[in-house]
Amino acid sequence: MSPDPPGSIQDLARRRADARGRREWTVADRLRAEIEAAGWKVIDRGLDFHLEAAQPPDVVESGRLRYGSSIAVPSLLAEPATEPVSVVLIAPDRREALEEVLASLRQESPAETPLVIVGNAPEVDMDEALANAEVAGATEVLWLGRRSSPAAAANAGLRRASGSVVVLLDERVRPTGDIVTPLSDALLDPSVAVAGGFGLDSVDIRRWRPAGPGAVDALAWGAIAFRRDDFLARGPLEERFQLGRSLGPWWSFVLRDEGQDAPPRGALAVPFPVDIRPPEAADDDPSLARAVKRDFYRLIDRFGHRYDLLSSPAPRDRATSEPG
Repeated sequence: MSPDPPGSIQDLARRRADARGRREWTVADRLRAEIEAAGWKVIDRGLDFHLEAAQPPDVVESGRLRYGSSIAVPSLLAEPATEPVSVVLIAPDRREALEEVLASLRQESPAETPLVIVGNAPEVDMDEALANAEVAGATEVLWLGRRSSPAAAANAGLRRASGSVVVLLDERVRPTGDIVTPLSDALLDPSVAVAGGFGLDSVDIRRWRPAGPGAVDALAWGAIAFRRDDFLARGPLEERFQLGRSLGPWWSFVLRDEGQDAPPRGALAVPFPVDIRPPEAADDDPSLARAVKRDFYRLIDRFGHRYDLLSSPAPRDRATSEPG
């Protein structure tokens, strides 16, 4: 028998139903994300709704706790930041790649920069490498018990971030120098909401092209920095995004958006020394191609009409199209 949802979750669901009734889709999407991040699934039934527990259980294997969901990770976000900047790394799947990234971060980053590593349902042969990383320096390792979306893995790590600025790196990024300093320095400007290494511009929020360095419309997922307070106020990330392709623009817009009646904050592409693996080969994998399309429509549903967030929106062709 499914447990009854706590009162706080029922309240969120009622507020979301009210927002849907008023056709306030942005508010409804944000409330759904909060409900799902808390381990519950909301099922719409016309103007009514039903809540079901959606949080897989935590498990202990070989004496190690593996979290069933991001919300199960104990959060530090209610406490004041204790460091200027911290790094959250979604661990690569290969031991050699993990060791390469860690060596670069430790050698090139400012001394004692806190590091949170998220093992996203790692293979057994990665356990030793992650355990070794945990005992080295200012490092905390989180083990997830099931393979989670990039947004869910990021949410798990961000709940443990102690820095005022968070540098979030996914498993494809290979730093070749100091990337923490240029990213965190970019956020010294209060008008900048998000900084990263891989800028994107668009004229219609449907098609994106690489851009930067300098002011851009959005940042690609991979190496991205933002303020911890903004994550607390505007997060969590939408965990239904299955790939990073549309997640980067979506999160960039969430951070930049000050409402349609106010100028948006900026996004800044910062040059720094990094290598990155090719993106997911969606065209060659039918399952990934479907995920690309679903993620694309999540971006469009929330921001498809927000041309005010673009530096040079096209006055034509507002039809939805596949992401390029």
